Amino acid sequence: MNKVVLIGRLTRDPELRFAPGTGKAVATVTLAVDRRFANKDGQRETDFIPVVIWEKQAESTANYMSKGRLMGVSGRIQTRSYEAKDGTRRYVTEVIADEVQFLEWGNNNGGNNRTNNNNSEFGGGGGFGSDSIDMDMTPVDDGDIPF
Repeated sequence: MNKVVLIGRLTRDPELRFAPGTGKAVATVTLAVDRRFANKDGQRETDFIPVVIWEKQAESTANYMSKGRLMGVSGRIQTRSYEAKDGTRRYVTEVIADEVQFLEWGNNNGGNNRTNNNNSEFGGGGGFGSDSIDMDMTPVDDGDIPF
């Protein structure tokens, strides 16, 4: 089984390209993921993990995520190799994303930045009745719900 789930912050803005031949969108990001336990000095170490995201998820990631934003990824680890310009063989290990989740999101250009705090499973404190509900949402009266 090859399955990985990560939650971390983007170390830079997503890089969006289109694959030659197929034209499929591909975004690359690096997630800074804190380790669960502190080291012997009491410091929490961070791993920097390269992630590859394909097609519509790649485009959405490039449009709504930026450096420093919190993102969740599930996918698989893949290792590949290539020959560098100097003739040496290089190896790359990266996560190929099957699913991405924007835990904090907004436009790269600074407009309409929002934080998604409805993820109590991930430590967010938002939810119904909190001040984090977007103003464009229409409240629903309990009498209107058919169940």
